[in-house]
Amino acid sequence: MSTYPSAILVFNGKRKSGKDFISVSLQKRFGEDKCAILRLSGPLKKQYAKEHNLDFDKLLDASEYKEKYRAEMIKWGEEKRRADPGYFCRLAVSEEGNKPIWIISDARRKSDVDYFQKNYRKVTQTVRIMADENVRIERGYQFTKGIDDAESECGLDIGMDWDIVIYNNGDNRALENKLDLIVEDINMKLAENKL
Repeated sequence: MSTYPSAILVFNGKRKSGKDFISVSLQKRFGEDKCAILRLSGPLKKQYAKEHNLDFDKLLDASEYKEKYRAEMIKWGEEKRRADPGYFCRLAVSEEGNKPIWIISDARRKSDVDYFQKNYRKVTQTVRIMADENVRIERGYQFTKGIDDAESECGLDIGMDWDIVIYNNGDNRALENKLDLIVEDINMKLAENKL
């Protein structure tokens, strides 16, 4: 059961850029009682696992199991999105959207961003996580043809005007300062609106 949020941060970034790490860090700062992480890939993986008789929990982690099915899961998800661009966004909101602050940790397509900007325009901010390729490689990234050159990884690389850009290249102090500024900004907006 979802409620109308007071603030939404819609995250995008390449694989191994640190989207999940930063999402969890922000959630801790806001407090889990106020902030929910909505993963658009969660409902996708849940439905894909159900329809293909797979282990849903293994599809959620960063395991070899997920990588084995990633390309087919992406293809299946694209077919669902072509039929209904907001399908996975609505599922994520209906399952997890019951707190005043939402972090959408894995927007991958323009249709994902459009859904939140259209339906929650006044409270949505877009966030791009940037990390140099050599840093991502150190974190375990390895280019995979058909995945890293697909829309799910490249669809938001150009033509977006991000509200917030976070550089996550290993400078922990700079990252912490940026996250503190984001939390301060949102908390100030919430206080001004008495939300």
